[in-house]
Amino acid sequence: MLEQRYPSVLELVASARALAAYRPGLCVLREVGLSRAGRPLHLLSVGRARRAVLVVAGAHANEPTGGSTLLALAHRVLREPALRAGTSWHFLLCADPDGASLHVAPAPRSLLDYHLGFFRPAGPEQPEWSPAVLPPDRLPPETRVLTGVIDALRPYLQVTLHGTDLGGSWVQLTRDVPGLAEPFGKSAARLNIPVETGASDAAGWPVSGPGVRVMPGPGSGPAYPSLPDDARHSTWYRTHRYGGMTAVVEVPMWASDLVDDPAPHPAPAAAIRRLAHRLLRDAHEVDLVLADALPRLHGANGPLLRAAKWGLSLVPGLAADWIGTPPADTTAAYVGSVDAFGRRLPLRAAAMLLRVLREADDRAAPELERLVTVWSEAFAERFGARWVPLEHQVEHQSRTVVAAVLQTRGMPG
Repeated sequence: MLEQRYPSVLELVASARALAAYRPGLCVLREVGLSRAGRPLHLLSVGRARRAVLVVAGAHANEPTGGSTLLALAHRVLREPALRAGTSWHFLLCADPDGASLHVAPAPRSLLDYHLGFFRPAGPEQPEWSPAVLPPDRLPPETRVLTGVIDALRPYLQVTLHGTDLGGSWVQLTRDVPGLAEPFGKSAARLNIPVETGASDAAGWPVSGPGVRVMPGPGSGPAYPSLPDDARHSTWYRTHRYGGMTAVVEVPMWASDLVDDPAPHPAPAAAIRRLAHRLLRDAHEVDLVLADALPRLHGANGPLLRAAKWGLSLVPGLAADWIGTPPADTTAAYVGSVDAFGRRLPLRAAAMLLRVLREADDRAAPELERLVTVWSEAFAERFGARWVPLEHQVEHQSRTVVAAVLQTRGMPG
């Protein structure tokens, strides 16, 4: 069982409001915009220095650790004046409050619990990723709020707090931060959190240190050409307009040592081909359920169904990428990360479709529930999933953010 549960957006706002009331001379909480459904987005500011750090939580609804980390950081910044020296800190409490309202797993006891309440929006509806897949005049309001905050603050560092369901911790940077890998690695080791040295999210990117990757420049091709969400077109690069940069800090809910093995894999290309064929097979099973159920859903197209369809639409191209190109990395850690990625796409689509079918009391729900159960349990078993206590998730993410802030303070823009 969890010692603590992940707070809701309303609880985050209430805590931030109490903090601002406690230290009114240093803290300000303000509403900076509204979501598509009219939910407010809140920014908590600590300090008034012109040089700014922006910390963003809740960009992905299914990655809940960031909200707790954000509050822990705000308290730490208030306790430690050295962190405020010449720097103001700004905390966007939740970049996607609509998405957060649909991910309903505040205290998951297992991967199955997590997936039974799972939600992650389709790419065009994600605030950080939508600029990579939509023209500027069609961006969702949450994205416009985020870019507006960046434009107003012009932060020298944006840190966006992300997470993974099962795996290890890693950092993605839009510019290199020499020296960050050491405190990041020491923090992970002290808390028994594996470092994901071959993260498939950062396949082929330059390595700054174990678990720390630098996003490639404009002239580099993506490792997976079929995927539409190119990081270089995300809001992570908005800070570069003002000489700043972005760090993405990932932390796992469940840990697995399979993603922390830098040894060469004996046959990486063959292994990834097998994973591609499994991905196609699993997605086909979900596609069959979806095709059977759609006529009975009478034109329904809510966010859960849109997200499930979008995830399934990525599968053919991604499998072709894996089969048709040499591996971007040949380590056991990378093959393990690809294995996890290949399990997630159909499992997440199935989980969200299951929620739709249950709501409709559809006859296909029991079969889909069986798939979600079997796949969740197989995922946990294959990767030896072990729960990372919430306080350890928060502590590691917080330490990494502070290290990134301290390391970038003196860097030229």
